[in-house]
Amino acid sequence: MARDYAAQATGSLKEPQGFTLIELMIVVAIIGILAAVAIPNFMRYQAKARQSEAKVALGGIWTHASSVMQAQNGTYVITSMGQLGYGVTGTARYSYWFAVSGAPAAIPGGSTAATPCNVNSSPAFVDATMSSYTAGARGNIDGDTTCDDWIINDLRTLTNTNDDVAS
Repeated sequence: MARDYAAQATGSLKEPQGFTLIELMIVVAIIGILAAVAIPNFMRYQAKARQSEAKVALGGIWTHASSVMQAQNGTYVITSMGQLGYGVTGTARYSYWFAVSGAPAAIPGGSTAATPCNVNSSPAFVDATMSSYTAGARGNIDGDTTCDDWIINDLRTLTNTNDDVAS
């Protein structure tokens, strides 16, 4: 007992300070597990946010085609992209498509990236007649070979025909 008092008086016996190696390894393992769960979800949320570009642009195409072309011309059929009067601004991740003389044509300003997903071909169903149309968007939002395809029709039905986020 006297020895303990002497050690305390000189400060040679101290309480353990800091963390043990086992405690640090447990904390690192917990952080690793949380990251393994959180990172894929974060990447999926980013990809979903990128899809909003196509939704907004196709909504703009719908508004323009419905209000200008049908109201002024009485038809959705066009013979040049200039008649649509719609262009994409900024740096686009998607290419946008509307039928010109019965064949899908790219709207100027959209993406032209050819790898790893080729956005230079039209999504399915892009067409225009006197009384209806379907416009489309194709993009690569997560860097894989799968394209993300969207279409919108004259009834404003927006459809994701090939979901790159889910694959």
